[in-house]
Amino acid sequence: MQKFLTRLFGGTMRAWSWVLLVMAAILIKFASTQPVWVEENYSNGLYPVISKIQRSIFGWIPFSIGDLFYAFLIVIIIFKTVQFVRYLLKKKINRQYLLNGLKQVIFFFLFVYVFFYALWGLNYSRKGISYQLTLDVKTYSIPEIDTLTDLLREKLNFYASTIDLKQRDSFNKKRTLFEKATEAYLYADDTYPFLTYDPQSLKPSIYSYLGNYFGFQGYYNPFSGEGQVNTTIPKFLEPFVSTHEVAHQLGYAKENEANFVAFLACKSYPNNTYRYSMYFDMYLYAITELDKRDSVLAKAHRDNLHPQAKKDIDEYRNFLRKYRNQVEPVISWIYDGYLQANDQPEGKKTYNMVIAYLIAYYKKFGKEAI
Repeated sequence: MQKFLTRLFGGTMRAWSWVLLVMAAILIKFASTQPVWVEENYSNGLYPVISKIQRSIFGWIPFSIGDLFYAFLIVIIIFKTVQFVRYLLKKKINRQYLLNGLKQVIFFFLFVYVFFYALWGLNYSRKGISYQLTLDVKTYSIPEIDTLTDLLREKLNFYASTIDLKQRDSFNKKRTLFEKATEAYLYADDTYPFLTYDPQSLKPSIYSYLGNYFGFQGYYNPFSGEGQVNTTIPKFLEPFVSTHEVAHQLGYAKENEANFVAFLACKSYPNNTYRYSMYFDMYLYAITELDKRDSVLAKAHRDNLHPQAKKDIDEYRNFLRKYRNQVEPVISWIYDGYLQANDQPEGKKTYNMVIAYLIAYYKKFGKEAI
């Protein structure tokens, strides 16, 4: 392992490599201050080419290459940490060792920074879906949240009455789940051409069970272009999570935007199971926000939920309770900081901010658009 790492860092940490990475980091930082340029030239220019190449190379492979890449990084970090502790105990640590180690750490993080933002991360700085649909997204009032919650509850109740448990169980075959998520975007791009999704690259996360303890349902790997879904979560969540990860693949980096794009995809798709999954998520975001501001109004909506929706909410709560642990809050805090560092000042609450997009959407296109 040590010989491999020596060759790896020795072969990449050249003087010209440092210069290129520093220059690239400066250019990326400057570009991130120009959202219109990012939208027109990166998000709708360079990035679609990058993402299609990635999905073409890795999409056909049945397992996640990105997850293996993460595992490799974890092995390296553990190896280097153990090596450092051993050297420390044997008193082999000197100034040169620390200097070389610091250079390697800086180079590693600089390398990851440049490739992360060049391959996908610049999408955090784009104008986004509100710009594409000319939505007036702004702060909302209690009556507006109440109206939205009412609209979502009605839709949720309707699709709850149409639930086909056999179709839901068909998602045990993940190929079926992912094929239908891709199909949802085929319908969506008839109305929204910028949501064209081809080729597809959705895969079960190798770390699904671990994800239950860490609190994630899916994630996007910008280095491989793969969308990973935690396939151990309740079945009624999986369709929306899958379409959410596709939204990330299409360049909608912010979580509220990915949620809204997934809403558009599921709403466009004439599949009751997918629509139910979407309205279930959207309702939970809305009722949670309404409950913070007016618990009496929120209770009235809860009391009028379809029994199937109530049953699924109870199942979801029990699922979260089952995997509650001491590590999850730490992971949540780290992820919260990551989101804040990437132009999402609300942190994890950004997911809930999809409400602002939904309100702006029905104000522009009418309540029936929800």
